[in-house]
Amino acid sequence: MPALPTKPLAIRRKSRQIMVGSVPVGGDAPVSVQSMTTTLTADVNATLQQIAQLTAAGCQIVRVAVPSQDDADALPAIAKKSQIPVIADIHFQPKYVFAAIDAGCAAVRVNPGNIKAFDDKVGEIARAAKDAGVPIRIGVNAGSLDKRLYEKYGKATAEALVESALWECSLFEEHDFRDIKISVKHNDPVVMINAYRQLAEACDYPLHLGVTEAGPAFQGTIKSAVAFGALLAEGIGDTIRVSLSAPPVEEVKVGQQILESLGLRKRGLEIVSCPSCGRAQVDVYKLADQVSAALDGLKVPLRVAVMGCVVNGPGEAREADLGVASGNGKGQIFVRGEVIKTVPEAQIVETLIEEAFKIASDMGIDIDTETGEVVESVNAAL
Repeated sequence: MPALPTKPLAIRRKSRQIMVGSVPVGGDAPVSVQSMTTTLTADVNATLQQIAQLTAAGCQIVRVAVPSQDDADALPAIAKKSQIPVIADIHFQPKYVFAAIDAGCAAVRVNPGNIKAFDDKVGEIARAAKDAGVPIRIGVNAGSLDKRLYEKYGKATAEALVESALWECSLFEEHDFRDIKISVKHNDPVVMINAYRQLAEACDYPLHLGVTEAGPAFQGTIKSAVAFGALLAEGIGDTIRVSLSAPPVEEVKVGQQILESLGLRKRGLEIVSCPSCGRAQVDVYKLADQVSAALDGLKVPLRVAVMGCVVNGPGEAREADLGVASGNGKGQIFVRGEVIKTVPEAQIVETLIEEAFKIASDMGIDIDTETGEVVESVNAAL
């Protein structure tokens, strides 16, 4: 099966590359998925446990909040034990930037809109970060824009966000520091898209995409997918974080699916199912939910079609790696374009599970039948 199911819509924007720990960002590096912990950073065990969950879900870079000295004191243990690079999120207190660098964090995020006396500390921060090889993310948010820019523009416009980011970049550049990643987040996807387009034209720094305060899971997923899709389809964006009022693992799942949908990441399990209509002769909603639940966590690049009528069903099932075209209380099971059997409706789900594991085995992948986890891959060993 191909590593990427479709050709990307646009050539990636040429950006300089930085290293966030072991993860390359920008240049020709793949777009990476980030998230942020929701635990108290000072609670080292809880934070590391959540980072482990995010890592298992496919998160590549994680950010932790550092609002207090207790949180700063916890950073060395977290940075050392985390399986993925840790970014320290700093607001209001420049002293925590130095603490994060000393703690071994892979990068530091600073918000120019609310760091007290930040402009006066840029030289010191630049020297410390350069000596340690730690990049800085300049993270501008609509909700915490510098008051000087609010006064100039009247509100958090795209132009205001970009001006704030480029101004802070220029301060670092004065000290010959350019290991920078930028984000200009807004809760309105239209403003956010315009800001990143302007930023992409104005500099060559890698860009971290985000719709800030995107909302609950459904709304936030739609807003993020629309905004990220528009920008990534134009080749803009080097890392992404889907901001949801939901557990952070859900952010990672959505982020990965966005990248897979755009052909920017090797696809995993994909369920193709029809929306149902008057032609359907089975309960497609129930069947699709059952198949999704049964195969959830199956870490194999597999497209499974769950179809409910004879119009589009056979065609979609034939195009998928594995599929079923249902009707009249039974289902035709397709594997790689061929009908292999017809089973009663009650046996469709168990048959699809059985055939999914067979396909995985044919690919040289051994799957734990209880968890769906890859136990051993012959191809990976090669």
